[in-house]
Amino acid sequence: MNVIGKLPFVIATRLSQQIRNMSLVRSLAFVNNQWVPASSGETFEVTNPANGQVLGQVPDMDVDDTEQAVNVAFEAFKTWEHTTAKERSVLLRKWYNLLEDNKDEIARIMTAESGKPLSEAAGEVAYANGFIDWFSEEARRIPGEIVASPTQTKEMMMIRRPIGVAALITPWNFPAAMITRKAGAALAAGCTCVIKPAEDTPLTALAMADLAAKAGIPKGVINVVTCSRKKAAEVGRVLCTSPQVAGLSFTGSTNVGKLLYEQCASTVKRVSLELGGNAPYIVFESADLEAAVKGTIACKFRNCGQTCVSANRLFIQESIFDQFVAKLEEAVKGLKVGDGAAAGVTQGPLINDAQATKVKQLVEDAVKKGAKVHLGGKPVSEMGTRFFQPTIISDVDHSMRVFNEEIFGPVAVCIPFKNEEEVLAIANSTRSGLAGYFYSNNLSQIWRVAKRLEVGMVGINEGLLSAPEAAFGGIKESGIGREGSHYGIEEYSYIKYLCFGHD
Repeated sequence: MNVIGKLPFVIATRLSQQIRNMSLVRSLAFVNNQWVPASSGETFEVTNPANGQVLGQVPDMDVDDTEQAVNVAFEAFKTWEHTTAKERSVLLRKWYNLLEDNKDEIARIMTAESGKPLSEAAGEVAYANGFIDWFSEEARRIPGEIVASPTQTKEMMMIRRPIGVAALITPWNFPAAMITRKAGAALAAGCTCVIKPAEDTPLTALAMADLAAKAGIPKGVINVVTCSRKKAAEVGRVLCTSPQVAGLSFTGSTNVGKLLYEQCASTVKRVSLELGGNAPYIVFESADLEAAVKGTIACKFRNCGQTCVSANRLFIQESIFDQFVAKLEEAVKGLKVGDGAAAGVTQGPLINDAQATKVKQLVEDAVKKGAKVHLGGKPVSEMGTRFFQPTIISDVDHSMRVFNEEIFGPVAVCIPFKNEEEVLAIANSTRSGLAGYFYSNNLSQIWRVAKRLEVGMVGINEGLLSAPEAAFGGIKESGIGREGSHYGIEEYSYIKYLCFGHD
C-alpha cells in the first residue's frame, strides 16, 4: 500500500486543524519506502500535550510488523553496505538539504506533539539537521590502518565495515535530534535502520522518513515502526533478540536500558545506550554569577527540564548561595508558561500526565520533609493538567526524592556546600554519570574538577554542551558508547583485520 503524498481520507478528517495543512504529516508507518498500516489494522492516537487535542492516528504495529521491517532492512543491507562512501555522503547531503528546506514545518509538527515552545523546536531541528550535515562528511573519513608486520612474509591491515541492521529506539524529548544522531552515523557507516520512535512523538519521525525517501535514500535503508506504549515491550524485544539485527541504540530511562541490554545478550549485539542522568551543576565562589545564572536557565529549564543532561542538583558555594538564589529567582520570573505554539512562551507542558504527577509528587515530598520553596512549586491548573510552575527550592537533604531522582521537570534544587572536596564527594555519590557542569574562574580548580567529576561530559562555565562535533555519552549507569563526533561512527562499524601473506 503506497500512499506517499496523501493521507487516507478517513484519518485526514480526524487531524487537528493545527497540523491538517502540513504537507509532511503522515498517518502510516514507513517500511521499504512505502507508507503502510499495521497488519492488524490497529491505530493509536497522537495528542497535543498542551491541550489534549488529538492530532491524528498512526499504526499500532506489533511483533509481525516489526519482524517484517527487520527483514526489509536486512535485505536492503546486502546492497547498501556495498555503496561507496561518496555515494552515501551525497545521499545524506540531499537528505540534509531537504530537512533544511522543511525545517519550519518539522518544528511546528514537533511543537504540536511534544509541547516544547516553537523557538526550542526550531533550535532542535537546526541541531538535528546538523548531525546529518556532519555525518554526510564523516562518511568519507572513516579510517583504516596499516601496521608494520613482525615478519617479511605478510602485510597487515585493519579496515572498518558496517555492522548490519541497526535498531534505533528514540525518546520523545528530542524527537528529531535523537533520530539524526543515530541514523546519520548508521547510514554513513553503511548500515540500514529500523527506527522505533516514542509513542508520544511519532509524527516528527515519519516526516523525516518522508524526506529521506525524497532525497533518494534507497528502499529499506530507513524504516519507521510506530507502536503504542502497550506494544512497546514486545516490539523492543523483537529488535533486541532478532538475529538479523546487528546492533541496538537506545536513548531513554536507565531501567528500560538495562532491560534492553539484557535482552540483547541473547544474540550478542552491539549495544549503545544513552540513559538517565543526575547532573550536578556546581557554582564556585570565583564564578561569574551572571553567567552561572544564565547557564542555569538554559540547562535546567530548557524543554521544561525534560532533558537527560538537565541540571538536576544545583550546588552553590556557601559564601555566594543567597546572592545566586536571588539572581536565579529574578531570571526564572521572566519565564512564561503556556502552549508552546503561542508567542513568547518559554515553558511548555510536561509530556504526559504521568510525568506531571511525578514532578508534583517530588516537590510535595521535599516540602513535607522541610524544603523551602522560593518560587513556584505548584501545577498551573488553569492551563491544564500538564503545566507546572518554574520552581526553585532549597533546604534539601539526602532524604528527599529530588536529591536522589532525575526530576525531568522545571524544578531547580539549590544546595549549599562548603568546599571543593565536599561538593565533589556529593556530586559523585550517584550511579548516574552522564553530564556535569561547574562554574569557576580558578584555572587550577577547573582542571581538578573537570577530571574528578565522574561523568562522561563536563560543561565548564557553559550550560549547553551538545553539538554534532562532540562525543555525547555517559559512564556508570548512564550508558555505553558515544554518539556524535567521529566516535559515533564506531558504534555502527567493526574492525576487520586483513592479513596478506607473500613470499
